[in-house]
Amino acid sequence: MTERKSKFTLANSLTVLLAMLLGQWMLAWLWVPVDEAQGDVYRVIYLHVPAAFASFLSAGVLLIGSLLALRSKDEHWLNLSRAAAEVGLLFTLLTLATGSIWGKPTWGVWWTWDARLTTSFLLALMYGGWILLFGAIPQGPSRTRSCSILGVMIAADVPIIYKSVTWWRTLHQPQTILRTGGSTMDSDMLCVLLSGIAIMALVTVNMILVRRETLRLEQELEEKSLGGAS
Repeated sequence: MTERKSKFTLANSLTVLLAMLLGQWMLAWLWVPVDEAQGDVYRVIYLHVPAAFASFLSAGVLLIGSLLALRSKDEHWLNLSRAAAEVGLLFTLLTLATGSIWGKPTWGVWWTWDARLTTSFLLALMYGGWILLFGAIPQGPSRTRSCSILGVMIAADVPIIYKSVTWWRTLHQPQTILRTGGSTMDSDMLCVLLSGIAIMALVTVNMILVRRETLRLEQELEEKSLGGAS
């Protein structure tokens, strides 16, 4: 009963957070001023940037799950890692899609092998690879070790993505929030964007916890089914 109540609470909180996120998007479209250089197309950043942050946050959770699995050799930590990988893949794909929508009117192309885009695409591939690897290896120490090592590699890609606009010549704009001398954004724009990042972070954590709980319950049902059959 307690487990069911916990899952119900997580699902309810996710609904509330998604409603808050919708409210933030409405502010982004109806309240913040138009960018003088880019016009209304820039408003996609209010989804693009929070989605990118969510993909990074998922990689951080995946790193924690991977390190705990490697240390304890307990495969149950893979439920957390798997949940983070699935949510991370979702948000990375959303980041790439919204980036393309933003890039077409800004750069004139839907896609280019820019350093930031390429490293982000690599992140999506590695998230997908983690999911495929988990399904390809039978349950046991080998799966725990292999998936955990890949999880650490995925997390290592995040700082490379973040610093790519500094390390290489790139079409992607440089950092506008965390930069020496302060943000270059209008205060209203920045306030709405930061609120979107905060809400999306809460949505991400909630989605990972809900998915982890679902995976745990599926695992328990499978174990009970096998036990009953034997």
